[in-house]
Amino acid sequence: MEVAAGQYTAAVYGLLGGGRYGEAVSLLSRELQKSCRSRGGLSLLGYCYYQLQDFAAAAECYEQLVALHPELDAYRLYQAQALYKAGLYTEALRAASPLLDLPAYQGRALRLQAAIHYAQGDLPAAKSLVEEALAPAAEGSPGAAEDPSERANAEINLGCLLYQQGRHEEASTKFASAMQVLGYCPELSYNMALCCYAAKQYAPALKHISDIVERGIHQHPELSVGMTTEGIDVRSVGNTLLLHRTALVEAFNLKAAIEYQLHNLKAAQEALTDMPPRAEEELDPVTLHNQALMNMDSQPTEGFEKLQFLLLQNPCPPETFGNLLLLYCKHQYYDLAADVLAENAHLTYKLLTTYLYNFLDAIITCQTAPEEAFHKLDDSAGTLTEQLRKLTKQVQEARQNRDDEAVKKAVNEYEETLDRYVPVLMAQAKIYWDMKNYTMVEKIFRKSVEFCNEHEVWRLNVAHVLFMQENKYKEAISFYEPIVKKHYDNILHVSAIVLANLCVSYILTGQNEDAEELMRKIEKGEEQLSYDNPDTNIYHLCIVNLVIGTLYCVKGNYDFGISRVIKSLEPYNKKLSTDTWYYAKRCFLSLLENMSKHMIVLCDSVIQECVQFLKQCELYGRNIPAVIEQPLEERRMHSGKNTVTYEARLLRALMYKIVGWTA
Repeated sequence: MEVAAGQYTAAVYGLLGGGRYGEAVSLLSRELQKSCRSRGGLSLLGYCYYQLQDFAAAAECYEQLVALHPELDAYRLYQAQALYKAGLYTEALRAASPLLDLPAYQGRALRLQAAIHYAQGDLPAAKSLVEEALAPAAEGSPGAAEDPSERANAEINLGCLLYQQGRHEEASTKFASAMQVLGYCPELSYNMALCCYAAKQYAPALKHISDIVERGIHQHPELSVGMTTEGIDVRSVGNTLLLHRTALVEAFNLKAAIEYQLHNLKAAQEALTDMPPRAEEELDPVTLHNQALMNMDSQPTEGFEKLQFLLLQNPCPPETFGNLLLLYCKHQYYDLAADVLAENAHLTYKLLTTYLYNFLDAIITCQTAPEEAFHKLDDSAGTLTEQLRKLTKQVQEARQNRDDEAVKKAVNEYEETLDRYVPVLMAQAKIYWDMKNYTMVEKIFRKSVEFCNEHEVWRLNVAHVLFMQENKYKEAISFYEPIVKKHYDNILHVSAIVLANLCVSYILTGQNEDAEELMRKIEKGEEQLSYDNPDTNIYHLCIVNLVIGTLYCVKGNYDFGISRVIKSLEPYNKKLSTDTWYYAKRCFLSLLENMSKHMIVLCDSVIQECVQFLKQCELYGRNIPAVIEQPLEERRMHSGKNTVTYEARLLRALMYKIVGWTA
């Protein structure tokens, strides 16, 4: 940008007035190369960097100003604020210390130091400083601030401390009190939403979020809210102070968290794409963390990379450490989980609860010493069982005393404890499940019936273990049926494997009419969904038929079983996928193995049907991976071999070889 002689100041302030801080930085930097000690230039450059949220660069500018003009204490305050925003807490405390002796700056310096200690997790020090800042006003001393906004800011600080202490309702009251003085403030509305979220009051939290978003859209249409979700390609709005003041990023992150907790994954993902667009390198740590977590099913490699990157940053969202460890265990990267735990021992005590640490320790131990792991899990289960019994008693006593508030509190605590107990129980059961000792798994579940009888995850897994024992299909039906009937009007909301297992259980107990009725219901549901969303692929009926076909193959009736498998994948362009191919190829491999051993003989018409099926799979399976590779796998499969087409061709070649045909 060329500036005419004598127009330099007007050009700079014109850029600032238009919010073009990046261009102003370029212009000011050029001028400061000529006059590096210019107070005005350095001050404006620091201001621009602060607006752009490049706090480290802003702090550097203010550091130079403090050195050049030590008599101007305002620059020392700005330097301390910029250092705090940059996460350089020790340096920020050092910069703010001299201001504590200056009456004009003492209150702000105390609040800044309180904020620094709060960010470091030192709540007693933060509380002490907040109370010290409030003391002059309480005593009515000459140094007390007359500005009501000062008192409101102190209320906000107290609210933050109450929030960290778990006193969410009191904290929300403080924020509401401050808003009455300061007027509507998106950041305070977000604070109140966060209090509601922490108290699991999701409806009022979403109301606060809705207010923030509506005001943001109305007052700042230039921030392009929702454009990315609608598929409109828009440029990054950058990390400006304006964006920060709207609290839009924070609001959308909180909305995503709420939807994620409510198991509305699509809505959670949309909340993240609704926020004002920014380039990936501009994303804040919380957004990056949430993106990793909420897209883990579809983009696991990128998700792990983001969480690993965040763990190296200071500060990073405190949930990052625990979530990374849990996801490593979920994807069976137990060695990586053990390495991360060992390398970050300092974070273990700071960021993991005793419960989570013991749980992870047992899961990792299970890979080398399952018996020891079972005992560790049993200790945790015993502790949680005692807590559940105590809370049950508290609920009963509160109900007898007709104390609604105590009942609500005890019930919430009971549900939270139960949510911790169920994963421990499932981890214990998995040890014996992996050994195929289903009788022992059932025994573990029966011991927990006192607390888990109404828990959906528990009931589902009880159904599975009864089904796997092959002589308890009627009992399995009694657990599967309530799950299916609960969602009977939206049958496709039920997992396909649950529907398949229920159908098989019906068939094996002679309830063929019930099986046919259920399959008709699934078929109608799929037809309706195909009508509403023609491009959506649905696999429920396909998987049910595949499982039934597999059952007949296992029983040795390959003629009927293989025919059922083949028909289940029609039409191939809609039903052939990695998952459905997995079930189908297992049946074909079993068939070929038995044919090669001369244990079965198929008529030519069935063999011809198999060959035609495999040819269709070759045709439609070119772009369908045969195996979903693990996200952190170092050695990748050959892209040409990891397709349904390649595997179908191999199976066809094997069939020709076994039956003695030529292609």
